[in-house]
Amino acid sequence: MSNEGTGDPTPSRRRRGAELEAALLDAAWQELRAVGYHELTYDAVAARARTSRTVLYRRWPHRRDLVLAALHHQAPPLPPPVPDTGSLRTDLLTQLSQVSTRMTELAPILQAIGDGRADDSDLTGYLHDRVSQAGKREMDAMLERAVLRSELDEARLPARVATLPFALVAAETLLNQRPLSEDALAEIVDQIVLPLIAHHGRDGQTRR
Repeated sequence: MSNEGTGDPTPSRRRRGAELEAALLDAAWQELRAVGYHELTYDAVAARARTSRTVLYRRWPHRRDLVLAALHHQAPPLPPPVPDTGSLRTDLLTQLSQVSTRMTELAPILQAIGDGRADDSDLTGYLHDRVSQAGKREMDAMLERAVLRSELDEARLPARVATLPFALVAAETLLNQRPLSEDALAEIVDQIVLPLIAHHGRDGQTRR
């Protein structure tokens, strides 16, 4: 334990502010991955963070608040830049491959808090918002670049269509519990995504 409210005489550098909060949220994330939402305790998180339960309770009075903060800490709202590979098809393949890899990393925690036992409305709402909005910004950026490259005429995709590839890749990744293969991603892009984009294009055609 550290000397942050634990009474441990072992000397250690006292963490404060953002450094301490990051350490607490990292510990909460690790504990959540290890035992799941319903088995997570403040004692175990405090032990991982080498601090006291009081330090946690002061910031997050309820387990729900702590878990939501850990999720926000590990999944920041600003995603990495959308890849620019020079063509719409390879942009899509690269982006969806990143989605599949990320979902594999998040699979244990998503299963732990979304397995039907964690019925907390705030947690459920948080996951729903992230899943329902996933991919819209990225798809818009890729389509705008494709128009500038003259790969396709202007395409106006409904929001549900824009997010469909990301939801499909996320669902298949969670089901298989491993990243999708190159062949599987190519099948999704060539047989589903590009035909949908062509259908919603101004003249219904994409130039490949």
